Amino acid sequence: MNPIAEELNEIIRAGNEQIYEMLSDVGKNLFFPKGILSQSAEAKEKAHKFNATIGMATEKGRTMHLPSVMAMLNAIRPKEALTYAPSFGIMPLRQTWQDEMFRKNPSLKGKEVSLPVVSSAITHGLSVVSDMWVDPDDTIILPDKMWGNYNLIFAVRRGARIVHYPLFDNRGKFNLKEFEACVNTEAKSRKKIIPILNFPNNPTGYTVTPEDADKIVDILKSAARGGTNVLALTDDAYFGLFYEEDALKESIFTKLIGSDPRLLAIKLDGATKENFVWGLRVGFITYGASLTGESRPVYEALERKTAGAVRGSISNASHLSQEIVLKSLQSKDFLAEKDDKFKIMQGRAQEVKRVLSNPQYHDAWEPYPFNSGYFMCLRLKTVEAEPLRVHLLDKYGIGLISLGKTDLRVAFSCLEKEDTQELFDTLFQAVKDLES
Repeated sequence: MNPIAEELNEIIRAGNEQIYEMLSDVGKNLFFPKGILSQSAEAKEKAHKFNATIGMATEKGRTMHLPSVMAMLNAIRPKEALTYAPSFGIMPLRQTWQDEMFRKNPSLKGKEVSLPVVSSAITHGLSVVSDMWVDPDDTIILPDKMWGNYNLIFAVRRGARIVHYPLFDNRGKFNLKEFEACVNTEAKSRKKIIPILNFPNNPTGYTVTPEDADKIVDILKSAARGGTNVLALTDDAYFGLFYEEDALKESIFTKLIGSDPRLLAIKLDGATKENFVWGLRVGFITYGASLTGESRPVYEALERKTAGAVRGSISNASHLSQEIVLKSLQSKDFLAEKDDKFKIMQGRAQEVKRVLSNPQYHDAWEPYPFNSGYFMCLRLKTVEAEPLRVHLLDKYGIGLISLGKTDLRVAFSCLEKEDTQELFDTLFQAVKDLES
């Protein structure tokens, strides 16, 4: 094992032995290398005459660039757009995103968390977490309504075992009973369990109530107090898009922090969905733990391992993307712009609910509960989802997503409010076509 990795491991063990136990074999061996990067950083500070260390090109002391490239970037300098970013992410963005996290989650006040490490959006963040914390045959706990990419990230790439519980009970509420049964069953036979809490949920657009969130945390705390290490991942991709009063308005991450020494919370979030910059691919990885003594050295050790995982996969996320996100966050108009887009999305969600309240549809489908995010799902009663999807596409030019035999996902995020009625009327007609 590299001496730097051993040193980081000892820092983590001093803060919380259980967190060290949760690291995967890869995670235990991860470190942030000194080598070229540290030598270049030292040269940047001290090499006042010539600096020939880094694999970038300069011209007359400035970042070399093609004018045709920079002509497209009026407000950003070549140094901000074209140079390598640190594997940790650029520091102003990390600090600003953390400030935003505390603003959006008032319950974090007084709690200590790590400084976010920048990933290339949440998918890459989950992959980094998977490398660091998941060994083959570890158990990932997910609802039956889940984002399909979890399978590739955790099961295919890392060999983990995914177990499911039904997301909804027969009252259309979060299925606490089945969640608890699944957690308890796995905790009895496993040293570590990894529940993924994705609210707003993809694909259903459902977020739990504050009361259910408290009960979820209690269930995980109970498993931890029973001697099982709990690595709770919160996938907050669609955070902030909460359209109804009963939806939890903060990340469940805030409730998990410090709940038990055997429970480590990892928050995955990003500008991609929240700030409507999908292709910029900017996400964040943040840790919240129960620690002995000073927390900062332990969090820094976790940040360095995380940055090592980023360094060993993509080297660093796009500097240009990070600068664009940072400058947007710092804009005086940022909050007003966000509120404007939120109202558009909320209006679309409300229109979907209004249209679906029509009794004529009730024999054809039942909508799953939704109160947030980009999506909603229908449970079809008389026809199968995939033949219906193909029929809609071929005959009516309408694209939806089929999920299994009965479920159809509608992304109202890309559906104009005034087109909602026509979409569902056409969908209803397509169901009738197949029935006949």
